[in-house]
Amino acid sequence: MKIAVTGKGGVGKSTVIGMLARALAEGGWKVMAIDADPDANLGSAIGVPAETLAGITPISRMTALARERTGASETAGTHFILNPRVDDIPDGLSVEHAGIKLLTMGTVDHAGGGCVCPEHTLVRTLLRHVMTRRRECVLIDMEAGVEHFGRGTVEAVDLLLVVVEPGHRSFQTARQIEGLARELGIRRIALVANKIDGEADERFVLTEAGDLPLLAMLPIDPVIRTSDRAGICCWDISGDIRQRGRDLAATIIEHVADITGRMPCAS
Repeated sequence: MKIAVTGKGGVGKSTVIGMLARALAEGGWKVMAIDADPDANLGSAIGVPAETLAGITPISRMTALARERTGASETAGTHFILNPRVDDIPDGLSVEHAGIKLLTMGTVDHAGGGCVCPEHTLVRTLLRHVMTRRRECVLIDMEAGVEHFGRGTVEAVDLLLVVVEPGHRSFQTARQIEGLARELGIRRIALVANKIDGEADERFVLTEAGDLPLLAMLPIDPVIRTSDRAGICCWDISGDIRQRGRDLAATIIEHVADITGRMPCAS
C-alpha cells in the first residue's frame, strides 16, 4: 500500500501521517515513512528522539553518495548515470522507531524537468524504487504539490491523500493539487480534514469537499500543541489520538481496497 500525503503548509499533515504510521505499525504492518518535505517534521511526529533526528542528513544533501552512485565528476555539465543503484539505501540510511523506518529524502525537484543533477537523480530514482519495488506500506510526506512524482511512479500510488483544514485557502491549495495530480495521471485522490472545531467547520468541509472522498474529520486537539511544545510525540501521551489513528488507518485500508480492487495486507 503506497500513500502520498500532501496539503497546504500548517494543516497538520505531518501529524496526520505520524498517527497513521504509528497505527499501521502497531497493527503489524511493515511501514516506511518518507519525509520529502523541505520543512522536515515527520520524524518528530512519529516520535523519533531529537538526538537521533539531529544526526540525520537528507539524501538530497549527500553529494558524495550521489556522485559515487551516478558516476558524476565534480565538473559541471559532465555525463552521469540516470538510473543509479539505490536498492541498499532504504534499509542502510533509514532510522527505525516504533517499528517504522524513516527515510529523510529532502527536497525533490520537479519530476520530468527542472534540475537534472546527481543529487536529484539519486532521490528520484530512490523514490521510484521504494514505490515500485518495496513490499511494505509506504507513506510519503510531501510539500504542497505533486512535482515529486515522475511518470514511472504514478502508477504505484494507491492513494493521494490531501490534508485540509476548514478554510478557503486550504481548499484552494487542495484544488490546485488535485488538478496537477490529474494532469500527471493520479486518479485516486481523497481528503482528510483536520482541526475541526464544531458543526460549522464540519458543514464547511462537507460543502468544499465536493466530489472528493472525505475519509475523516479530525478534531482540533490542544494535546497536539502541548506535546509539540514539550517535544513529545502526541501518540505517546494521548489515548484519544491513538484511537483516532487506528480508526483512520482502518478507513484508509478499506478505501484503498475499494478503489484498487485488492485488499492491502500487512504481511
